[in-house]
Amino acid sequence: MIMQKAQLLSPAGNLTKLKIALAYGADAVYGGVSHFSLRNRAGKEFTLETFKEGIDYAHERGKKVYAAINGFPFNAQLKLLENHIVKMAELEPDAFIIATPGVVRLARKLAPHIPIHLSTQANVLNVLDAEVFYEMGVKRIVAAREMSLSDAVEIKKHLPDLELEIFVHGSMCFAFSGRCLISALQNGRVPNRGSCANDCRFDYEYYVRNPDNGVMMRLVEEEGVGTHIFNAKDLNLASHLVEILSSGAIDALKIEGRTKSNYYAGITARTYRMAIDDFYAKRYNSLKYQEELNTLKNRGFTDGYIMHRPYEKLDTQNHQTAISEGSYQVNAEVSECGKWFSCRHTIRVGESKELVVPLGCAIECVDNERGRIYEQGGKYFVRFKKLELENGGELSEIHSGNVNRVALPASLPPFSFLREKIGG
Repeated sequence: MIMQKAQLLSPAGNLTKLKIALAYGADAVYGGVSHFSLRNRAGKEFTLETFKEGIDYAHERGKKVYAAINGFPFNAQLKLLENHIVKMAELEPDAFIIATPGVVRLARKLAPHIPIHLSTQANVLNVLDAEVFYEMGVKRIVAAREMSLSDAVEIKKHLPDLELEIFVHGSMCFAFSGRCLISALQNGRVPNRGSCANDCRFDYEYYVRNPDNGVMMRLVEEEGVGTHIFNAKDLNLASHLVEILSSGAIDALKIEGRTKSNYYAGITARTYRMAIDDFYAKRYNSLKYQEELNTLKNRGFTDGYIMHRPYEKLDTQNHQTAISEGSYQVNAEVSECGKWFSCRHTIRVGESKELVVPLGCAIECVDNERGRIYEQGGKYFVRFKKLELENGGELSEIHSGNVNRVALPASLPPFSFLREKIGG
């Protein structure tokens, strides 16, 4: 039997990130419009017009777009939700991502031609629940992040025509598959309506109260442990794709991060594209993938629960900081036309920056009055001799606050990045 190649699904928080994710190797992207998409900030970056533009852009390249409508609606929102489903269906996405049975049934009624993917927030862990949603017409289930690989295999045996998707990278939630109310209680921002304030990442201090006299006493934390008691590390399964893909149970690998940076969208898509292709070509090298993923800002990495049960894991929390630096600093992003870059961190004349481009793209080595693009040790670099601005000015160095685009020595693949190793 020929194994079907797993799909790589990347986050698209806006039109630019959609294009970057596709350029860097994603087979499909997911995003949404409005707070019904469970990411208020990302939902505001797409309009119906730009989301349609993104869908057309993807379809022209043989790629897919899934529209997230996975918020938990209140009664007062149901009419708005109906209108939203109808409008989104008119854009012709390749599927809706939905979290609740009622909305699944509503979408099937209003837009029967749009396939339904069940959100991870539906918390499917077993054959019984999977069967219920399959009978409702759900084509794919995005499994609860707490589900084990062996459970996925059992579901696939029982329902071979049901597609299974799992998260392989990105932020982990303190609550069960994101079903959290901490932010709602403390800030009035409801996570399951798309406005989580990430309260789980905060510093907390601990107090105990003497029930006899009401005296409050602060507990002192163990040195080196800290106070981030709810702060989950980021999921990273790049070292486990052999087990996951060999199981034959998983149809799609999903990356979290619609509100992350353009660089995150590119590097995660590029790295997991590499890993998936290497698995099928029997040249898998997990060290190579981890080196790239470590360039991203992260909270530390964990392999989550797909390989281990939650009670078997003692390393899923970052007790020290809500975010940490990656091993590289992004200096610049190349424009879609490939002729200019926008500064993201200081660049000076005479300094070399590493180039990161989509897989399979050619880089032309040049040496001219603007600078030099060269290969060294299997990597490509650019060193500027002058920084010519699009407005005609010229600088010896440029900083992130300068919004003027800068000319490159030669055209580069669209959405390339310039970066430098931190401390190197």
